Amino acid sequence: MAMEFTVRIISLAEPIAWGTRTAACTLRQSARISSAPNKYFPGAAARHGGYRFILAAQLAEPSKQVRKIPRSIHDISNGDHILGFGAELAEDHPGYHDEEYKKRRSYIGDLAKLHKIGEPIPCLEYTDEEIKIWGDILEKLTQLYPTHACKRYLDTFQLFNFVPDRLPQLQELSEVLMMRTGWQIRPVAGLLHPTDFLNALAFRTFHSTQYIRHGSNPMYTPEPDVCHEILGHIPLLADPEFANVAQVIGMASLGASKEEIWHLTKLYWYTVEFGTVKERDGVKAFGAGLLSSFGELEHMLSGEDGYMPIFEDLDPFKKLPKMNYKDGFQKKYFLCESFSDVASKLTAYARSLQRF
Repeated sequence: MAMEFTVRIISLAEPIAWGTRTAACTLRQSARISSAPNKYFPGAAARHGGYRFILAAQLAEPSKQVRKIPRSIHDISNGDHILGFGAELAEDHPGYHDEEYKKRRSYIGDLAKLHKIGEPIPCLEYTDEEIKIWGDILEKLTQLYPTHACKRYLDTFQLFNFVPDRLPQLQELSEVLMMRTGWQIRPVAGLLHPTDFLNALAFRTFHSTQYIRHGSNPMYTPEPDVCHEILGHIPLLADPEFANVAQVIGMASLGASKEEIWHLTKLYWYTVEFGTVKERDGVKAFGAGLLSSFGELEHMLSGEDGYMPIFEDLDPFKKLPKMNYKDGFQKKYFLCESFSDVASKLTAYARSLQRF
């Protein structure tokens, strides 16, 4: 029988490096710890809201490289390693010549940088134009969801009561996630470095932008924006099994080498961003890049200009193809038998990294 007890904060007293025996991570201020093995890793497990998740993992033999591992979400910056898509826009960005749009992006980004963990996420007063962009995207996508989105997404989507005339605030969405799966949202100014972004998943924290795409082409965005985050990512993070899948990727990223981070980024891309799953009535989307794009969803099942995309079984141990950012729709999707299937495969890969 598993023994249970209560702790206030679960973390290490000192930054850990390879050669120590156990890596523990802070997931929230208070959690119930069980000595029973977790479903995904044979270490200690925590429960919040009735769901179990990983708190600790055994490290393998010491490696030659010494690398500090974040002990909690407080060790991960949301503003020091922004790779792009903040206020500085590329010349081919739809908003590049719109000075007012760039000022608005800069203002929202600065708010994100000032946010401190544990404080409410600042509420934004979205403009009429921004709300219209949100409403147009929501109405168009909800036409496709019944036939193209997976059942898990359809179930959790209903929890949020999205309406076209109101753009949701991240704080209220974060509260729903915390209640359902113990996840939280943290605002970010732009595209976060993959290491920081993936590490945060280990602590059940999702970094989300708050700015919205440019109104000149509302059905296209070259970067993550609040519509992509809310419609693509947030609903499934309210599903316990999917939330565990995302955390498995995050756990595997703690202390990972550059090569491992790059491979994990691709795994994230082909599952959390563009993953597909088999259901009784055919292939369905669960990836955020699909669920937040009307054109990508149509392409997934109908193809483009007579070309049909390829569906391939996911093997996380194999070299994955180059991620497709700006070359049109995805030419290949990785297909999973079920959420349990993708969780099992990703867990097996994470264990192979010899840190668990």
